[in-house]
Amino acid sequence: MKIYTKKGDKGETGLAGGQKVSKSHLRIRTYGTVDELNSVIGICINKVGDADIKNVLVEIQKDLFAIGGQLATASGGLKKEKTIVKEERITKFEKFIDKCMEEGGPIKSFILPGGAESASFIHLARTVCRRAETLIVELSEREHVDPIIIKYINRLSDLLFAIARALNKREGVTEIPW
Repeated sequence: MKIYTKKGDKGETGLAGGQKVSKSHLRIRTYGTVDELNSVIGICINKVGDADIKNVLVEIQKDLFAIGGQLATASGGLKKEKTIVKEERITKFEKFIDKCMEEGGPIKSFILPGGAESASFIHLARTVCRRAETLIVELSEREHVDPIIIKYINRLSDLLFAIARALNKREGVTEIPW
């Protein structure tokens, strides 16, 4: 099977459900940024040695793949839209955030992104996550987006921040206050 179809050679692509749109369409940029986030998370998995964090990151990748698929579907493009991220996942995030923040210690000022190599890559993922969030919110202002996706991505950026702090602590790297 060839991976090229030549269908996008004129700057258009098809959404799930069949609708054709410009490759510069907000929906395309939105799920493309979620895909970018997923790729950065893949790099993070390779940089993190801690099994507990690796496991969380792999689950995030699976979620992001599903979210990207839902975002690649035009409003009304499926016969029945189903929620792909459950509230329980966000609750799990919050518990892991609390654990990582406790491990990282109290925050006394803003913290510059960086530190250990693994934490630095997690911070990169966090910033891509924030960009994805702004695009998802913008898309939701124009078309239907399952509100749980916005909540998930918002909490994910918090989770990534907390993971970066825990990794710095585990690797003995002092965070740099702003």
